[in-house]
Amino acid sequence: MSAPVVANGAAEGYNPTRTLTFASEFVRQWKRRRTQLALGFMMLLPVILLIAFELGDGDDDGGNGRGQFSALVDVAVAGGLNFALFAVFVSSSFLLVVIFALFHGDTIASEASWGSLRYLLAIPVPRARLMGIKLSVALTYSLLSVALLTGVALGLGTLRYGWHPLQSGVSADVPAGEGLLRLLGVAGYLSVSLLVVAGIAFLLSVMTDAPLGAVGGAVLLFIVSSILDQITALGELRNFLPTHFVRSYLGLLATPVQYEGIVKGAISALAYAALFWGIAFWRFTRKDITS
Repeated sequence: MSAPVVANGAAEGYNPTRTLTFASEFVRQWKRRRTQLALGFMMLLPVILLIAFELGDGDDDGGNGRGQFSALVDVAVAGGLNFALFAVFVSSSFLLVVIFALFHGDTIASEASWGSLRYLLAIPVPRARLMGIKLSVALTYSLLSVALLTGVALGLGTLRYGWHPLQSGVSADVPAGEGLLRLLGVAGYLSVSLLVVAGIAFLLSVMTDAPLGAVGGAVLLFIVSSILDQITALGELRNFLPTHFVRSYLGLLATPVQYEGIVKGAISALAYAALFWGIAFWRFTRKDITS
């Protein structure tokens, strides 16, 4: 005997909001080896950096034209705040890009590659809900990665180098209390700017059944955009590149703080992320699921 149905055609007692919860997906992803390794490495990196500074001989190579990077290296051991800032800075160009691409590019594509996607939808889990839950969990783990990196680096750096004012190497020292707020601002802005990578990876995850293809494609597009941003001949066109404002968080290290680039960068990142996520939702709700 078939189950009774209600007016909208669903089985009696069926509640789409209970088919896939945030908590169940969070735990499910937590049990995956790639999640544990990614978060574990975020905690391990500050330890590696600390050991590197302890083993280093402190020789100065004169900067070699490294600009802001050279300035941050010079003051990286000036206190816990500076050590944490350095850890975030060296991770922003590639490592965190890969982490954001990994958590978002592996969302739908991994289910398709395992052949479990059609079974999730047959439970049935509404497609929009499936996308929303998976995106929310991916964002949570991405932000958790940034938080772990910053928190562990701050804790280790403070234990080893003490609690001192934040130094940027190019402007006046910032009192420790305000320096902590600026460090959190840097980590927060970096997380927002990397939503572009999250959007690209999530869209590619919908368009392919190969998780590595989605992750690699997002990283590649981010790198290409970064390269194009270095071509000054493009002029004002560079302002429309997704990566143009990624380094605007350096404005938080200036005295006074430079907010213009930060505001423009946040708006740009949110706009691109919303666009990519919107296309992904539109594509998935109309896609034939065969995997």
